[in-house]
Amino acid sequence: MATPPKYIGKNEALSLLDSKELLLELESAFGKYSSGKDGGVQQPLRSVISVDKHHGFLAVMPGYSATDDALATKLVSFYPNNSDLPTHQAWIMLFDPTNGSLLAILDGESITMLRTGLASAVATKHLANPNSRILTILGSGVQARSHFQAMNLVQSFEEVRVWSRTPANAQRFAEEIGAKVFETPEEAVKDADVICTVTFATTPIVQQEWIKPGAHINVVGACRPEWQEIDCSLMRSAVVYCDSRDACLRESGDVILSECDIYAEIGEVINGQKKARWEETTVFKSVGMALEDVISANLLYQKFVKNENGLALTSFG
Repeated sequence: MATPPKYIGKNEALSLLDSKELLLELESAFGKYSSGKDGGVQQPLRSVISVDKHHGFLAVMPGYSATDDALATKLVSFYPNNSDLPTHQAWIMLFDPTNGSLLAILDGESITMLRTGLASAVATKHLANPNSRILTILGSGVQARSHFQAMNLVQSFEEVRVWSRTPANAQRFAEEIGAKVFETPEEAVKDADVICTVTFATTPIVQQEWIKPGAHINVVGACRPEWQEIDCSLMRSAVVYCDSRDACLRESGDVILSECDIYAEIGEVINGQKKARWEETTVFKSVGMALEDVISANLLYQKFVKNENGLALTSFG
C-alpha cells in the first residue's frame, strides 16, 4: 500500500528554504533548460483554461529534471479580481520519479513567491550593471516584496523607489522596506538602474523615453498574450532576454505584441552561449517555468524530510 503523501505548508516552506541556496539551484536549472536534450529537462508549455464566468484562469505546469531526478506538477489558479483571497493560489505535487507515487503536496503560493523573485535576481546578477545604485519596484503586492528581498541578494542599492496604482498600498510597502513612494511610474523609473515591474497592468506602464541607457528591467507581470507592462518601442530597442523562448513567444503580451527579437534565454548566458550585454539597456521577460517549481519543491522536500528525521531522532535520543 502506498505511503500517504506528506503535506508541506507555507510556514515550513518559508522556514526551510534558504534564498541564497535556492538562487544557485535556479541558476543551475536555467542553464540545464537552455542546454536542450543534454540538460535533461522536460517541460511542456503550461496548459491554461479560462473560467470566463468568474474572470479566472487555471493552469497546469508539469516538469521533470533528469539530472536532479525530480518530477512535479503545479496547479495554479489566477483570479485577478480577488479581494478576500490571494489572486494566485497554487499547489505543487511532487512525485517519486522511480515509480510515480505521490511524495508530497506542497504550498505553491510560497514557492511561487520565492522562486519568481529569485529568477529575476538570477537575471539581474548577470544582466544589470554591477555598480547599480537605484532600484525601482512598480507594484506593491506579494511579488513586489519578494523582488525587494531577491534583488538585495545580488546588488547593493543606495536608493529604493516604489510606485503602485493604489497609493495606500505603495505607502505601506515603502514603509516596510525603507523606500520612497513616487506618484507616477515616470518619476519612479527616472535614472533607475534596475526596475522590476510586478503589476496587474494590461496596458503599458513604462515608456521607452523614461528609461536611462544601460538600465536593466525585470518584466514579471502581464502574464497573458494580450497584456503588456512595457511599451512596444522599449521592447524593440532593448536587448531582450527571457526564461523560456518558447513560452514567451506564446504567453507574453510584451513579446508578442511588440514583435521584439529575443536575444537569448538567461540560461544561454549562464552557459556562456550568449553574452550578458549589461552595458546596454536590457529586459528580462519571465513568464515562470515549471522547472523552477520542480527544483524548489524537490529542495524543500529534501529539507523537510531531513528535518523530520532529525526531530524524530531527537525525540528518541
